[in-house]
Amino acid sequence: MYVVNAQQMREIDRRAITQWGIPGMVLMENAAKAVISAATELLGCPRDSSSLWLSATILVLAGKGNNGGDGLAIARHLQILGFVPQVYLFADPGDLSGDALSNYDLFNKMDGKICDARLEESYRQFGRDVQSCQMVVDAIYGTGFEGELPEEAARYSKILNSVCSKSFSSGGGSTSDLLTVLSDCQRPLVVAVDIASGLGAASGRAAAAAVRADLTVTFGLPKLGHYLGQGPEYTGKLILDRISLPEHVIAAQDIRTKIITADAIREYLPRRERDGHKGTHGCGLIVGGSTGMSGAVILAGRAALRCGIGLVQIVTPAQVAPIVDAGITEGTVWPTWPLDDGGTMDDRAWSVIAERLAHAQACAVGPGLKQPPQFAEVLERILNETDIPLILDADALNLLVGNMGMLQPRQGQDPQRTNLVMTPHPGEMARLCNISIAEVQNNRLELALQKAAAWNAVLVLKGANTIVASPTGHAAINTTGNSGLGTGGTGDVLTGCMLAWLAQGVPSYEAALLAVYLHGQAADFLAADSGGFGFTAGEVADALPKSRQRL
Repeated sequence: MYVVNAQQMREIDRRAITQWGIPGMVLMENAAKAVISAATELLGCPRDSSSLWLSATILVLAGKGNNGGDGLAIARHLQILGFVPQVYLFADPGDLSGDALSNYDLFNKMDGKICDARLEESYRQFGRDVQSCQMVVDAIYGTGFEGELPEEAARYSKILNSVCSKSFSSGGGSTSDLLTVLSDCQRPLVVAVDIASGLGAASGRAAAAAVRADLTVTFGLPKLGHYLGQGPEYTGKLILDRISLPEHVIAAQDIRTKIITADAIREYLPRRERDGHKGTHGCGLIVGGSTGMSGAVILAGRAALRCGIGLVQIVTPAQVAPIVDAGITEGTVWPTWPLDDGGTMDDRAWSVIAERLAHAQACAVGPGLKQPPQFAEVLERILNETDIPLILDADALNLLVGNMGMLQPRQGQDPQRTNLVMTPHPGEMARLCNISIAEVQNNRLELALQKAAAWNAVLVLKGANTIVASPTGHAAINTTGNSGLGTGGTGDVLTGCMLAWLAQGVPSYEAALLAVYLHGQAADFLAADSGGFGFTAGEVADALPKSRQRL
């Protein structure tokens, strides 16, 4: 499923209106009906006149632009259905224009209740109304907004957020979870029109007083801001409605970013022949481990096996090899030498690694490696002297800092067929780019795309809503996973999962998409059973078969 920024969505709307002749008023009507349908269906509102809902107060916060026009159309349709909507308008009616003005006039002719939100009396009235209403519709600002909310809007949202302080998060939550929150807190449902006011449509950056929605109904295509940065926290449950926008108009746009969905990646799963055996299901090599960090390669190997790889080989320091051997009995462990290696690998490890590379279809370097400076020479030889798919993770990435020239041999590959995958978390990405973690987090998508092209690698920027970027300019945002993954070893499990798909012949970009989706979904299964967190990395690895089977 494609995901767009505000400019791309505006162009789609413009083409629908000017080239296809769809009146803007029709799109606005469809948007209004989509919001009402989603909100009333979610709350199970019956439509008969005896329903208490039909006498319920619904507050609509409307701005002066098209988003406000949507809000006024929503209020009109609610009144037609028998609800009691009250609009708080953040504009002088004389400043309205186009379809927003038309909807204002229509609602006004129906004797709809409209308060001037700029007046102190209206502000005090809202403070009373929000305590007892059943729903608040946020239609102040849409996708064109970026920055901090003006004070006249911010003070309304502060009251709203205060009353609805227990907000619903989209991260793994269900409709029943949302209904439980509303029932327990006896507070109104907060519905955002297209995007929560104060949330950046391209960045996901939230203004200090941005509206925290329980439900967002967005139109045409989802927006980047729903998924990036603070977006999920302020979006709540996201519902998409095409509002009759033609598929041809959307397809005509050069949209290169998608959301990773089950339907999109299911076809990437490798076919398993009935007469297949360990020799046909791929051999993966893991290079890593050190004193105190043997668990990293064990977890990576375990995850690879749980994803169906035929053979796992692990090259690890001689001092920790017995621990690794005991921890992953299904793999083969190849110790470096000598026994007094200090529990880390140096340049003498190359001969063992080179021998194992000759038998492998994919390799992962870095889990539990630490950063022995002498190993940098080995890493450079791995990059130079083999062309099998290669994952650089953890300390392999840290060894690249200040030595990015080591990537040069792989930079000559065709970007369409690059077989280098880099998997930094935000801290590692900050070190690789010589910037702060805040700068990474504030520009995750743009930075991932920029560096994927510069390094000619598939870049997996880990974190909430992991981003997978290709050197061809395509990117995907993952929506599986939860905060329970914030525990030691889960990154190693992701590396092992990815190694398995590469070894089984899945191309680098597709293997990365499979791995991050399945890894996150495995964690979602565990979160559902554990109350959200408290599960271990090993349990994530063991849940991978269930995740793959579901896919």
